[in-house]
Amino acid sequence: MPDTKLHIIGDLINNAYGRARKAFSARSLEGYQALAKGQTALGCEWLDVNIDGTQQIQVRPPEMLAFLPDLIPALQAVSPLPLCIDNPSVNYQRVALEHYDRARAGGKPPIVNSIAASRERLDEMIELVKAYDAMAVVVVSERFVEGGTSQCFSPQDSLAAARDFVEMLAVKAGRRTDQILLDPGLAPVGADTYGLVNIGLDAMRLIRAEPDLAGVHISVGLSNFAWGTPKHIRGDLEKAYLRIATDAGLDFSIANPESGTTPLPAGHETVKRLQYALDQGRAAPGEERETAGFRQAEAVMAIWAES
Repeated sequence: MPDTKLHIIGDLINNAYGRARKAFSARSLEGYQALAKGQTALGCEWLDVNIDGTQQIQVRPPEMLAFLPDLIPALQAVSPLPLCIDNPSVNYQRVALEHYDRARAGGKPPIVNSIAASRERLDEMIELVKAYDAMAVVVVSERFVEGGTSQCFSPQDSLAAARDFVEMLAVKAGRRTDQILLDPGLAPVGADTYGLVNIGLDAMRLIRAEPDLAGVHISVGLSNFAWGTPKHIRGDLEKAYLRIATDAGLDFSIANPESGTTPLPAGHETVKRLQYALDQGRAAPGEERETAGFRQAEAVMAIWAES
């Protein structure tokens, strides 16, 4: 059975949030420290550190690299939590890890987020995981194929990607399964017309049933799930998803601790309605996946229309 405890990586140090954008624009270490202290008080176990650009703010790579040597020590000065270094850039990872003080985190390792088949400097990223004895988030919604990489279009594809990367990290970086977090991806449910949410949930179930992957962790970026839905329903939708996903094997989530990170009870009405919507997204024999996807989208819209 999977670990039933849900471990939260606080994601407020991210320019998707207004307070983080304000702190980055002003290069305000105090602003970032307030975010770190607040998330620590709310019970997070790691702090995600992502100062990359978003639709709301443009950030050039040199700006990030110049700021990280000040930001990482400032965060660790006010919080004992280990950090999740969240950026696909090897340079970003290297600079952040160079300034990470493991002793200040009580000896706990940082997390390198994220490794994926499409990374241009994948071997260097894995070398950093080994050099800094780090945990690693691995994206298993994409995989290696002959001649390149491909999105995973089935839970079996994600399982194959998981096996490949767990073996790769064991051989090249000496990682145990309990030092690896597998991320099967999480699509915005309101726009998921291809069944991607179900693919991710089914991948979790397959991973948990695979003996060679025993002990591995499963993680998602929760804020993606309710993106685009009305604000009044987002919190309950996220917590309903957490109920379904933790039952499927999820044990880590990169999430906003201020919006609530405790899964709703199994019998909660929103959980029932979300599960019904996801069931509508499963194509019947001979049915196009997109047809089922639009049926799912209609059922999801009905949740907030009636809330």
